[in-house]
Amino acid sequence: MKLYFILFFFSSAVFAQEKPAKSFWNQLQHHCGKSYEGTITQGMGNDDFDGKKLIMHVRSCEENEIKIPFFVGENKSRTWILRLKDDKVELKHDHRKPDGSEDKITQYGGTASNTGLANIQVFPADKETADLIPAAATNVWWISLDEEIFSYNLKRIGSNTNFTVEFDLSNPVETPDAPWGWEE
Repeated sequence: MKLYFILFFFSSAVFAQEKPAKSFWNQLQHHCGKSYEGTITQGMGNDDFDGKKLIMHVRSCEENEIKIPFFVGENKSRTWILRLKDDKVELKHDHRKPDGSEDKITQYGGTASNTGLANIQVFPADKETADLIPAAATNVWWISLDEEIFSYNLKRIGSNTNFTVEFDLSNPVETPDAPWGWEE
């Protein structure tokens, strides 16, 4: 009888643990409504980013979808869309024109191939991305998250293309106006 109780208690405790993707999700939701300034710590030599103020705003948090606009200076075209599905996180990049319509290159990204870790999720490029941007077929994005830093990263396997922007979560900043395609 004692062994049965111990096994039941142990198996209940194992099944009650939060999945890593859900833990990551819950950590990110704590930042909903807040904005943070970022710094490029590894770049691709992209003039579009050089010398520009970088802001992320965890703008929209629903049960299974989080939208994070990423502002590069006055450019309000980018929003990272994260979705939680079947214990995996998906990342999509929503790009808009100043009038709010979708850019020609938009909705690319990928879904984590496993539940990841509570502090990192990795997103290999999906088929939609490979079809839309053939050169990005080997892209791998990852987001790391701890109490101090949110880090968005890109590596194009087989090339020297690397990009990392880190946001200081300990210092919220003023929230920018709505990104292109959004209404206040």
